[in-house]
Amino acid sequence: MSMSAKLAAAALSGFLALTGCGGTNGWETSYGDVVPPEAASNWRINSVEVIVPETLTVSEENSYAPDADIVWRGDPPGDRHAQVDEILTEAVKKGATGLKGSQPVNLVIEVVTFHAVTEKTRYGLENAGVHNITFTAQVVDARTGAPLTPKDTIRADLIAFSGDEALAAEARGETQRKRIVNHVANVIAGWLGVGSDVRGSFMRAGR
Repeated sequence: MSMSAKLAAAALSGFLALTGCGGTNGWETSYGDVVPPEAASNWRINSVEVIVPETLTVSEENSYAPDADIVWRGDPPGDRHAQVDEILTEAVKKGATGLKGSQPVNLVIEVVTFHAVTEKTRYGLENAGVHNITFTAQVVDARTGAPLTPKDTIRADLIAFSGDEALAAEARGETQRKRIVNHVANVIAGWLGVGSDVRGSFMRAGR
C-alpha cells in the first residue's frame, strides 16, 4: 500500500470514529405521498418561500464531521443562512417548473439540516461523505394562504464526491452547488408529481 493510500485509510478510519459508526450509514431521499395528482395538475407556481431559521447552527470548522445544522463550503465565506436560502430557492423553482395549471400556489420550504462536506472530507478522503439535506415543504393557495397539502418532511440526501472523484468533478464544472441544486430540483419535481419518483436509499460513510 502506498503512503497516500495508507494516509487515506487512516483518515477514513478517523472519520468513521468521529461520525459514531463502525461502517457506513444509511441515507435516503424520501417524501410522503401528500400531493393530490388531480389538484397538482391545475397548479402553477406563484412564489417560492424558503425559510432558513436563524436558530440553525453553523460551523466553519474544517473537521470531518462538524456538529452543526449548516455546513457549507461550496461558496466563499459569508452568510451561510443566506447562501442556503439561495441554493434551495433556485432548486425548488427549478423543480416546480412542470406545474402548468391555472391555480396560483406558493411553495413554503423550511430548512432543518443542510450539512454538506468540509474541505477535509472533500479532499482528504476517498469514497466518503454525504450531503445531508432535510427540509419541510408545503403548498398553499396563493390567493388565500390556505394550506393545500400538509407540511411534509423531505429528506434529500446525496452522495458527496471526495478525493479523486471530487477533483474530476470540479475539472468538468460539476460543482457541489450544481449537484445539490439539480438533486433537490429532482426531489421537488418527484414530490409534486411532475417528475420521476426519485425516492431511494444508499449506504455511505458520512455525517
